[in-house]
Amino acid sequence: MNPALTQFGAHMSKLTGVRAIMKDIIETLRAGAGQQFINLSAGNPLILPEVEQLWRDCTAQLLASPDYGEVVCRYGSSQGYAPLVEAVVEDFNRRFGLSLSERNILVTPGSQSLYFYAANAFGGYTTSGELKQIVLPLSPDYTGYGGVTLVPEALIAYKPTLDIDAAAHKFKYRPDFSKLSITEKTGCVIFSRPCNPTGNVLTDDEVKKIAALAAPYDVPVFIDSAYGPPFPALNFTQMTPIFGNNIMHCMSLSKAGLPGERIGIAIGDEQVIEVLESFQTNACLHASRYGQAIAARAITSGGLADISTSVIRPFYQNKFTVLESTLNEAMPKDLPWFLHRGEGAIFAWLWLPDLPITDWEFYQELKRVGVIVVPGSTFFPGLEEEWKHKQECVRISLTGSDEEIATGMQRLAKVVQQLYQVSAVSA
Repeated sequence: MNPALTQFGAHMSKLTGVRAIMKDIIETLRAGAGQQFINLSAGNPLILPEVEQLWRDCTAQLLASPDYGEVVCRYGSSQGYAPLVEAVVEDFNRRFGLSLSERNILVTPGSQSLYFYAANAFGGYTTSGELKQIVLPLSPDYTGYGGVTLVPEALIAYKPTLDIDAAAHKFKYRPDFSKLSITEKTGCVIFSRPCNPTGNVLTDDEVKKIAALAAPYDVPVFIDSAYGPPFPALNFTQMTPIFGNNIMHCMSLSKAGLPGERIGIAIGDEQVIEVLESFQTNACLHASRYGQAIAARAITSGGLADISTSVIRPFYQNKFTVLESTLNEAMPKDLPWFLHRGEGAIFAWLWLPDLPITDWEFYQELKRVGVIVVPGSTFFPGLEEEWKHKQECVRISLTGSDEEIATGMQRLAKVVQQLYQVSAVSA
């Protein structure tokens, strides 16, 4: 059967960004014919015993409670399971000195759905036919933003400035405020902090400046805090969640051990929350109530915040240290390579200036030595202009074992050295 697709159907049926790469990775692993791959591509968090036990304990409590039937066997509010909403309000008011009410909270089926609601409620064509842009103030950023809008021409991203420490082979992306434009034509702003794929954490001042640029136009700023504090707290540098009238603080419990339950949480202006809740009512009614019920217990007890800082954060921070120290030892000092500062998330981001081949070809070369990473060019949604930098980067997952990460980086270093040597000889 080959039914005709609408414009929206054609757009949404395409694989975008990393999802297209993952299809190739799955086929590579299946066709490996016994070859052992070090797979450093995954965004799936590892199952940490202490984290799994927390969710087992919360599940046991739910099973033993009189609430079980009400949670699992009945529909609920589109806004979210009331005890979870109350737990978030109480936790954030106490932790950050806020004065939130239940009307400031929305629970969604994962944060990806939240950005889909936001991108299409505030970005795209208005009732009068005006195009409202979805602005990504710093690129690269989360590849999933490339698939959230039903109006592709609404998405626009801005090149960053590069803060380079040549001696240490490190660099950091920063918003280029000389180029960033937020105007009456802007519908909403979205960015991740800490950032997938780079691990970048925008400073408090940078976040406040972006919000201030958007405020005169009543533009909501959606801050994707899927890796931020207080849970999963995958920030390796000090950072403070920023709140404000036009800021929507958006969390996910996926990296806190619940990716299968799809729990996203938005905190912000009640009028914006109301729009997003109505969108959700029409799209899917509500998020999983089982996941919400165990999350409410984990947050209320303080267990989720504690395990985030005592287990989840140090686990991945150590993985980054292994990767960074291995690259420092294995990569030739005279070659141009730069590792983005590891400020958070579960990835490392490697930039190879003047790479003799494209990032996609480099990905293929690494597969030949049994290492799988993700080409960096998939992480520049909305950035249409030509920029060679987009084909010079790769994302490396921190979800391998210490040995796999070390071995993978040693193999990567050899491939890099060979590529630059061949290029020098050819020149």
